[in-house]
Amino acid sequence: MTAAGTLDSVSATVTGEPSAPTPPSGLLRRLWERFGHLVHELGKFGVVGVIAFIVDLILFNIALSVLNMESLTAKVFSTVIAASVAFVGNRFWTWRHRARSNLAREYILYFVLNAIGLGFSLITLAISHYGLGSVWPVFQTPVMDNISANFVGAAMGTTFRFWSYRRWVFLNPDAEPDTQRVPAVVTESE
Repeated sequence: MTAAGTLDSVSATVTGEPSAPTPPSGLLRRLWERFGHLVHELGKFGVVGVIAFIVDLILFNIALSVLNMESLTAKVFSTVIAASVAFVGNRFWTWRHRARSNLAREYILYFVLNAIGLGFSLITLAISHYGLGSVWPVFQTPVMDNISANFVGAAMGTTFRFWSYRRWVFLNPDAEPDTQRVPAVVTESE
């Protein structure tokens, strides 16, 4: 407690008036004004991502154990379905406030970028299952396949997806063409 805070509380006790709360820091308010929308988008993206992750995880394990698919094929199968779920959630909830360009354009671009994101999971799965698994067979188990594809690869892919969806798929309605203003140069003439 600061000396000023102590004096305020003493004067409030003496006069019977409650002391006013200290306003939040100007820096925190400016940060929230600047990045608050990003926090909201990231939270919604996370909720949609968790739902899609659960769909992906369940379908991946069904494809591995019940359908007896090969690991990489099972991952592609589960990711395509989970990505469709995520597209609906992101388009109509996470970024519903953003401009709608063309649903077909958004969907195609979304899946192209999602395929790149899937590449992270496939690379980590292939390294784990086939690379490390050829030396240590423990890496060829369903548990290790899940860890490499659905946790390590998904974390890298999710970071890429959030950035790329905001940048290219779900466009910001406030975004205007980047026009550079050239400052006027004043020259003195004699």
